Amino acid sequence: MPKTAYILNGPNLNLLGTREPEVYGHSSIKDVEALCREAAKAHGLDVEFRQSNLEGEIVNWIQEAGAKKAAGIVINPAGYTTTSVAILDAILAVKIPVIEVHISNIHAREEFRRHSMISPGAKAVICGFGIQGYALALAGLAATVKE
Repeated sequence: MPKTAYILNGPNLNLLGTREPEVYGHSSIKDVEALCREAAKAHGLDVEFRQSNLEGEIVNWIQEAGAKKAAGIVINPAGYTTTSVAILDAILAVKIPVIEVHISNIHAREEFRRHSMISPGAKAVICGFGIQGYALALAGLAATVKE
């Protein structure tokens, strides 16, 4: 069984805890990383945890996860959710399980946030559970890998 889960975070998630805490909560990106490492460990997975404001860097990481035959990817594409054909194409190319995560409920927000370009390549989408969505995604990924 592949042992590594890539946790990829898109633009502005480095500002968690200070950016719109009424929407995204008070947890920092370091808190998210700690939560992911704990959740992954409980499922026997290692973690590659990354954040970038650059679309191409995220594409490169998706390709890296595929090349290294990772267990899968948990991705919060953030602002690229609604715009990135490049991220979708990378996900479709690697053929490993991808779980899309959003801290807020994107369907209860502005209209433009309600359509994800990424979802057609995702096995599942989790939104609205705050940072706990990452732990749920890792549980789902682990169950998928064991199937």
